Amino acid sequence: MSEYSRLGAQTRVLACSLVVVGGSMFFQVMPVFAEPGELLQLTQTIALPDVRGRIDHLDIDLDGGRLFVAALGNNSVEVIDLRAGRRSARLDHLGEPQGVGYVSEAKRLFVASGESGRVDVFAGNSLAAVGRVDALEDADNVRYDPASGRVYVGYGSALAVLEAPTMQLVSRIKLSGHPESFQLESTGSRIFINVPKAEQIAVVDRKLGNVVGSWDLGEMRANFPMALDEAKHRLFVATRRPAALLIYDTETGKRVSSVPIGGDADDLFFDGERKQVYAICGEGAITVVQQRDADHYAAIGQVSTAPGARTGLFVATQRTLYVAVPARQSAPAEIRVYKVK
Repeated sequence: MSEYSRLGAQTRVLACSLVVVGGSMFFQVMPVFAEPGELLQLTQTIALPDVRGRIDHLDIDLDGGRLFVAALGNNSVEVIDLRAGRRSARLDHLGEPQGVGYVSEAKRLFVASGESGRVDVFAGNSLAAVGRVDALEDADNVRYDPASGRVYVGYGSALAVLEAPTMQLVSRIKLSGHPESFQLESTGSRIFINVPKAEQIAVVDRKLGNVVGSWDLGEMRANFPMALDEAKHRLFVATRRPAALLIYDTETGKRVSSVPIGGDADDLFFDGERKQVYAICGEGAITVVQQRDADHYAAIGQVSTAPGARTGLFVATQRTLYVAVPARQSAPAEIRVYKVK
C-alpha cells in the first residue's frame, strides 16, 4: 500500500515517501489540504454491465450527449447516453480498442485498436461503419486538430496523420519509440509526445512533419499521461517511476517543477479555469494539483476512486470529470461522474 493510501483522502498533513532513483535516496513531500468534497463531487454513477477487463480512453459528443468508452479488455466501445444516464449502444469485435476520438465537424467517430492494428471509423449518428485504416500496429491515442481537419493517431513507433472528412492516411511521422499520450498546440504547430521507451518527450512540428527536438526525463521513468497549459507555456507529464507530476517550460524544454502524485497514473487533465491538474491514478485515487503560478505547484488533495480506475475525460465546458472504473469481483464496470467544485 502506498503512503498516500495509508493517509487517506481527508488527512490534513504532509505525506512523505522515500524514493530510490539511480542509487540515490530522496524524500517526496505531498501536502494534503482539502477535503474530497471540496475538490470533486460525485454526482452520478453509470453502470456498464457485461464489460470485463481493462478500460482505456474516453471521448465525448457534446451536441449528441454521448460518451464513448474504449473498453479494451472487452474488445468494445461502450456508448453512453449522458442524458438518460445509461449505455445506449455497443461497438464490438474491435480488437483491443485503446483510443477514441469524436470529430463533430465531420460527424465521425475514430477508434484506434491495438490488437487489430487499425483505426475503424463510424458515422456519427448511426454509428455504422464507414471506413478503416489498416497497417497501424498497436494503434493507441487519438487526437483531432480542428484547424487542419486532421486526426493524429499514435501507433507502433510513429504518428499516423489522417484526413477526417475523407478518412485517408496522408502521412506518417517516425518516432524513437511507441507514443503514449500526446498534445497538440492550438496556437502553434508543435505536438508534444510521451515516448517512454526512449525515456523522453518528443517534439514534432506538424507543418514540417518530423521531430524537431526531444526533452530529457532526467531521473524519472515511465512517462505515460500528459496535459498542456498553452496560455502559460507549461507541459504536464506524469511518471510512474517514481510517481510524480513533472512541469516543463514549453519555450525552453526545461523542467521547472515536480510534485508527487498517486501511483499508476494513466490520464492527466488541466483545468484552466481553476488552474488545477487532475491525475487519475490506478492505485485508486485522483490527485489534484494546484497551479500557484507558472513555476509553483502543490498537491492539494486526493479523491478516492477504485483500484484500477486510471483513465477518464475532463470536459471543461461541463466542469465535469468522467472516470472509468473497471469491473471488480461482484461490482460491474462503471463511469463515475464528478463535478468540479
